[in-house]
Amino acid sequence: MSNKVLISNQQKAVKVPSGMRILIRRACNAVLKYEGFEGNAEVSVTFVDNARIAELNNEYRNKPMPTDVLSFPLGQDGVYDIDPETGCKMLGDVVISMERAVEQAELYGHPLQREVAFLTVHSMLHLLGYDHEQGGLEAVRMREKEEAVLIQLGLPRTVSYTVDEI
Repeated sequence: MSNKVLISNQQKAVKVPSGMRILIRRACNAVLKYEGFEGNAEVSVTFVDNARIAELNNEYRNKPMPTDVLSFPLGQDGVYDIDPETGCKMLGDVVISMERAVEQAELYGHPLQREVAFLTVHSMLHLLGYDHEQGGLEAVRMREKEEAVLIQLGLPRTVSYTVDEI
């Protein structure tokens, strides 16, 4: 038995590159391993466009604007419901705006893959109970964990990406 990462694409604004689903599964598994998560977990990751994430952001956070990623944790204080069919602990949902991910990848000058992996890792930490809204030490710790996991995935922040001219 292993972790279940359910991925769905509910947008047409951005073509999801091949390999993206594998990368997301690897990112989710890497966070669970890094955090020493006990048992098996189930997570859902959904790709949406800016319009849809703005609706969700408004509905759940009273912020009527697009954002890059939203996390909907199902557990509390490390206690999770169990999916009776799989025996997995249900961590919650990750919703990623692919439009925003493309914009941010261009802005930061790195591949879309790294941006989506970062957003996935960031959201997974939220599902496990981490929070950066207050800033301070918790935010710093979260950033350190994100970088450590991304390095394990072979996507460190310091790499400068060059495109070979054809």
